[in-house]
Amino acid sequence: MAKFLVTGAAGFIGRSIAAALLERGEAVRGIDNFITGKRSNLAGLEAMEFIEGDLTDPEHCALACEGIEIVFHEAALASVPRSVADPAGTNLHCVTATLNLLVAARAAGVRRVVYAGSSSAYGDTPTLPKQEEMLPNPISPYAVAKLAGEQYMRAFARVYGLETVVLRYFNVFGPFQDPTSHYSGVLAVFCRRMLAGEQPTIFGDGEQSRDFTYIDNVVHGNLLAADAPKERVAGQMMNLATGSRCTLNETFRILCEFTGYNGQPAYGAARSGDIRDSLADIHLAGKLLGYSPIVDFREGLRRTVEWYRTCS
Repeated sequence: MAKFLVTGAAGFIGRSIAAALLERGEAVRGIDNFITGKRSNLAGLEAMEFIEGDLTDPEHCALACEGIEIVFHEAALASVPRSVADPAGTNLHCVTATLNLLVAARAAGVRRVVYAGSSSAYGDTPTLPKQEEMLPNPISPYAVAKLAGEQYMRAFARVYGLETVVLRYFNVFGPFQDPTSHYSGVLAVFCRRMLAGEQPTIFGDGEQSRDFTYIDNVVHGNLLAADAPKERVAGQMMNLATGSRCTLNETFRILCEFTGYNGQPAYGAARSGDIRDSLADIHLAGKLLGYSPIVDFREGLRRTVEWYRTCS
């Protein structure tokens, strides 16, 4: 019987968490509907029990949660531009799906749910770094949906005693991130295009900055959140990032070094719903989880480029 459930297990982050759990010998179940997840991402996860299912269906949620102790809830339509184009779809697959999962988890006796929150909840306020006590100010339907999921986590902790932990991710990147979609993360797109000798496009002036977080840091934080004492983390929300930032222009220059690309970027109009700057205060995760980044941005970028170079 599986101990851990990973939702969105065929996606970039879910796949990475599942792989880490399997590597340490855990019994893992995954679920994915393949809207954004890729079947090819399941390669190497053959030891994982897998359900092709959709969290918008309560029966699929009940099946997925049966016998599970800890859930890593990574499934979502994780894209600001996509949410602007289809806010109803984002709400369905982020908010409704999360509520269905929580209801099923409670009914099945799941002990803890670790939730993939989003730094987009902070919005575009100029105050940096972003601290957990700041009032949320979402500026996109995606941000609203992820924030609603956070509130459901908190409510289920308070009302039903379900141990929930919210980790607000900041611009996660790394191997297995899909570089081919219009909605892909900027670093995945840049890596693919620059390795192919194609010009990347920066939306805006390129001086916007991000707390880019390499995937190994996110996996590390999730595993810590699963193992942390109940009295310390149940019902809590905290940032999960590196506590440093880099502009897109500087990121482009580093990628030129790693990819061998010798052209210039194109610049386009800033995209609706995108924030200007992000930088996390990660002291709370350090205090509650003992978390600190294990891979810095430059090294993570180097590893990512090498993965795309060998796997594309």
